[in-house]
Amino acid sequence: MAIISATDVSKSYGSIDALHSFSLEVPEGSIFGLLGPNGAGKTTFVKILLDLVHPSSGNVSLCGLPTLDPRARATVGYLPEKYSFYPYYTVQGTVEFYAQMQGLTKASMKPAVDVALEKAGLSELRKRKLSQLSKGQLQRIGIANLLLCPHQLLILDEPFSGLDPIGIKEFKDLMFELRKEGRTLFINSHGLAEVEQLCDEVCILNKGRKLAQGKVKDLTNGQSLEDFFYSKVKGD
Repeated sequence: MAIISATDVSKSYGSIDALHSFSLEVPEGSIFGLLGPNGAGKTTFVKILLDLVHPSSGNVSLCGLPTLDPRARATVGYLPEKYSFYPYYTVQGTVEFYAQMQGLTKASMKPAVDVALEKAGLSELRKRKLSQLSKGQLQRIGIANLLLCPHQLLILDEPFSGLDPIGIKEFKDLMFELRKEGRTLFINSHGLAEVEQLCDEVCILNKGRKLAQGKVKDLTNGQSLEDFFYSKVKGD
């Protein structure tokens, strides 16, 4: 089953075509990477998935529901590229706020928050204010918020932004763990090395059009993903 399905999606901003007849299917239970240079249309597609913008034409569904249906978004967890929140909140207070927003009861909140903080590597920082954190530590709070509920689909926008090598390794391990649980991870990233190690399948987007899609090994045929990506985009 395709957890994300897009058919002939186009989106124009005035005279600019951000997406043109873009179609995509993301298998359930996979780690899928959306790749492309700046201005390729990746962010526009993510905004369409989250119903932040509407396509000019075409159809998009999440878990079998059209993106215009609020029930579709209830199945999705989202990690933005630049996570931010009120700087005077503590780490624990921030995650508790998101737990309340996601409907967790008082009884279920404490264990859920404790587990999320532990998996995100934030247990020792729970009392620290956000103003005292590094960019990578802030990104970890966004990761913790993802883990509060068992969302079927996780949309991750440049998820490794700000993370140090240890953080990247720990987050990759966590992604594999989440896939084992049956969740689907949709990654929008410039980190080709991480994508090559993580993703079951990738799609390369450029100038709003799909250039290639498939399993990484099938597409690259012995090349690195970086070399394959460069040749496809420069040859377009």
